[in-house]
Amino acid sequence: MKKVTVVGAGSVGATCADVLAQKNFLDEVVLIDIKEGLAEGKALDIWESAAVNYFDTRVKGYTSDYSKTEGSDVVVITSGLPRKPGMTRDDLISTNAKIVKSVTDNVMAASPDAIIIIVSNPLDVMTYAAHMASGKSANKVFGMAGVLDTARYRAFIADELNVSPMDIQALLMGGHGDTMVPLPRYTTVSGIPVTDLISKEKLNAIVERTKKGGGEIVNLLGTSAWYAPGASAAQMVESIVQNQNHIFPCCIRLDGQWGLKDVYMGAPVKLGRNGVEKVIEINLNNEEMALLEASAGHVREVMAVYDNMKLN
Repeated sequence: MKKVTVVGAGSVGATCADVLAQKNFLDEVVLIDIKEGLAEGKALDIWESAAVNYFDTRVKGYTSDYSKTEGSDVVVITSGLPRKPGMTRDDLISTNAKIVKSVTDNVMAASPDAIIIIVSNPLDVMTYAAHMASGKSANKVFGMAGVLDTARYRAFIADELNVSPMDIQALLMGGHGDTMVPLPRYTTVSGIPVTDLISKEKLNAIVERTKKGGGEIVNLLGTSAWYAPGASAAQMVESIVQNQNHIFPCCIRLDGQWGLKDVYMGAPVKLGRNGVEKVIEINLNNEEMALLEASAGHVREVMAVYDNMKLN
């Protein structure tokens, strides 16, 4: 039986569950939330769309009952306080770290073998918190950041060139947010280097928009994005459960790659049945490496804030 749990039935979690159900490769999707009736209502609404959208995946919702998540292959954690206008991801750390640690403890009690994907913000340090709480190997606990960031990057490039975003392959590294490391050298449109198609000035503008992509949505909506993050997490789940071995940029604990150790940040990995099957250590030039080291420094600062909370 293929089973996935999504913790947090807010907009991101419910979108993730809906996308997973419609992909129709799972037997069951479980939604869990602390708010009475929320997960049940969202799950019922999704299930009632099955006859219209032609899927068989059973979608069930429960209020804080982690026993119903037992036997999950993958658990996606979206729980936490959403980002508000003017709020940085770092502002969220105190509240969300406690939530993510508590959720991870409950998940581990019910499904100790599950692979855990973190979506909660601030993403990099929440991945750190979940990994520490779970006690699992680093290839089993990682974060959804680069999949979303590259999706935004590809969308903006597609707009600029008036081409299909499906033709665009792209890669980003580093922390999730303003310190992410763009890699135009590794960006192509049907195999054509993007630098041959877009001027450096316009490409730099696209990169800057990508870095602030989450903030742009927050300023427009008054809350965080949910369609793209939910779909991005679902794409990661599919690659794992279906053993597709897609190469995605994900937030992982680096263990010496690029000279960085014990820091959680985006890097290209192969995602398969065992979670992170392999870290793809691409070559970086001096400029890219400097940006990655600066991003690592920022992430370490936020990790230190978590360490000082002494939750473990």
